[in-house]
Amino acid sequence: MASGASNPPSNDVAAEKGSFSQSAHTKKVVKNAPGSRTNVAWKHGICIDGDPRKIQCKFCQKTITGRVYRLKHHLARTQKDVVACKSVTYEVKREMFEVVVGLQQKLMKKTRLDTEDDVIEIEKRNRIEEEDKIIFKKRATSSQTTINQLFKKDERESVCRDVARHFYDNGIPFNVSRSRSFKRMVESIANYGPGFKPPSYHEIRVNYLKEEVQATKDALEVHRTAWKKTGCMIMTDGWTDKRRRTILNFLVNSPKGTILLKSIDPSAISKTTNKICKMLDDIVEEIGEENVVQIATDNAVNYKAASELLMKKRKTLYWTPCAAHCIDLMLEDFEKKVPVHQNTIPKGRKITTYIYSRTSLISLLHHFTKGRDLLRPGLTRFATSYLTLGCLLEHRGPLIRMFTSDEWKDTHFARTRDGSSVEEVVLDKEFWKSTVTCLKGAFPIMQVLRMVDSDDQPAMSFIYKEKAKEKIQKEFNGDKKR
Repeated sequence: MASGASNPPSNDVAAEKGSFSQSAHTKKVVKNAPGSRTNVAWKHGICIDGDPRKIQCKFCQKTITGRVYRLKHHLARTQKDVVACKSVTYEVKREMFEVVVGLQQKLMKKTRLDTEDDVIEIEKRNRIEEEDKIIFKKRATSSQTTINQLFKKDERESVCRDVARHFYDNGIPFNVSRSRSFKRMVESIANYGPGFKPPSYHEIRVNYLKEEVQATKDALEVHRTAWKKTGCMIMTDGWTDKRRRTILNFLVNSPKGTILLKSIDPSAISKTTNKICKMLDDIVEEIGEENVVQIATDNAVNYKAASELLMKKRKTLYWTPCAAHCIDLMLEDFEKKVPVHQNTIPKGRKITTYIYSRTSLISLLHHFTKGRDLLRPGLTRFATSYLTLGCLLEHRGPLIRMFTSDEWKDTHFARTRDGSSVEEVVLDKEFWKSTVTCLKGAFPIMQVLRMVDSDDQPAMSFIYKEKAKEKIQKEFNGDKKR
C-alpha cells in the first residue's frame, strides 16, 4: 500500500461521526429564534436589538412590546391589548385578521373541550343532571367571548352612537335601554345580519300591531284556563293623569301571575256606591263567579260600601282592603290629627314652596347644597311630605348657612315678609326638633309602605315580620305621651 494513502477509519470513529451527524440534524431549532422566524407576522416587523419582545412595525414604525402576538393584533387593528396600526395596508390587515380569528377559534374549541371534560368529571361524582347543565352553561358563557366583541370595537362604537342618536332625536326615555324588549330587538337585528330592512310605518301601525293584540289575547286565554283550576283575585288600581282624568285598572292575580284585564275611564260617571258595585259585579261576571276568590280595592268609603254590597250578592267571594292604601291613610292621620305633625309639615312645605317658586333662590340653594335638591318623589302623596322633611333635616346645615349668608341678605327676598318668615323657620331650633320627632314616628310606617307597595315580589310572606309599632315605641322609649 502506498505511504500517501490514508488509513480507513476505525468502526468506533465512524460510529462516533455518524452519531454526531445525526444529533446535529435532529437538534431542535428554537421557535422564532434570530434568523429562523417562520411566523407570518415577522414579514411586517423588525426585531430591535435581538429582543423578540420588542418589535418595530414596518408600516407605522411604532415599537410593540410583548412578542409577535401583539404585532398581529396591531396589524389586524383589533385594539386587543395594543393600539391599532394607522398605516397598515388593507391586504395585510385582512391577512392578520384571519390569523387572529383562527387563533381565537382554536382557543374557543379548546375551551369547549376542557369544559366537556369538566362535565364528565361532574357526572362521575353522581351530580344531578340539572346541576350539570347549569354548571356547563355558566362555564361556557363565562369563558367564551364572541369574536365580534374582541375584534370589532371600532364598529361597535359607531353602532352605539347611531342607537344613542336615535334616542336623542325622538325623545325616547333612556330607561327604555334597560327593557328586555329593547335588548331582544337588538339581538334579533344582529342575528339577521347585513341587509336588514326595518319595518315600515304601515307594518308597525297595522300588521304587527294586530299580531301583538292577538298574542295578548292568547296569553289572556292561558290565564283564564289557570283561573278555573286555582281561582284568582281581582285588584283595582285607580289613578289620575296630568289632565285630571280618572283611570281605573282591573288586574287579575293568580299563581300563574298578574295580568291587566281592562282599563275603564269612569270620569263621566259619579263614583257612588251603586255605580262602583255595578262595575265590580261586571268584572266578576266576565271572569266567572266560581273562579273569583276575593277582591282587593282601596279603603275609601265608597269602595268599602260597594264591596260589602257585592259580598251580599256574591256569597262565595270576600273583600280585602289594599294594604298600601291603609298605610297611606295612617300617614294622613299622622299629618292631620297629631299636633306636632300638624305644625311641622306645613312649615317644611313652606320652605320648599318658597325656594322652588323663585329661580334665583334655587340657584343659591344649589350653591350651598352642592347641587342637591330638597324634594324627593314619594311612593304616595302622603309619604312625600315625610320624605321632604327627611331631606330638610339632611340639609339642615346648608340651609342655615344659606339664610345667614351675605348672598341671602343682599337679595330683595330677605326684606320681604314671606322671606323673613321662611328665614325664621329655618333658624328655629324647635322646628328641627319637631322634624326629628315626626320622622321617628313616621319612618317605621314608611318602611312597611315601601314593602307592600313594591313591584318586585309579593309582600305577604314577610310583611308580618316587620314590627313597626315596636320600632316606634323604641324610638320614644316607651313614653305614650311622646
